[in-house]
Amino acid sequence: MIKAANNKLQDAKLDGLSMDSQFLLSYGAAHTFSLAALRWHGYRSDSRYLVFQCLQHTVGFSNAQWRVLDKCHKKRNLAEYEGLLDIDKTLLKELLTLTQELYDKVSQLKNNAN
Repeated sequence: MIKAANNKLQDAKLDGLSMDSQFLLSYGAAHTFSLAALRWHGYRSDSRYLVFQCLQHTVGFSNAQWRVLDKCHKKRNLAEYEGLLDIDKTLLKELLTLTQELYDKVSQLKNNAN
């Protein structure tokens, strides 16, 4: 799960991709890392929103951090269900940064278990 999410994150950083593609790849990676953190703590959820909200407890993200992911979740839903994807560079940069931080924190969970 973590390897697949990291592949998406690395792909999102490739030069030449549209901002839309970078956003969707990074969002997918963030969701998968968040889900992995939740599962590492022994929980499951079918709710995309809930896995982001739980980041406070699973990896120590602040309210501000998981709320950026919530904003991305809302934009992803507009793209998925309404065909509207309007991404700005600042939000994409924040998403990429938070997704990298998630990877680092989820990797620490895994490493601390050994």
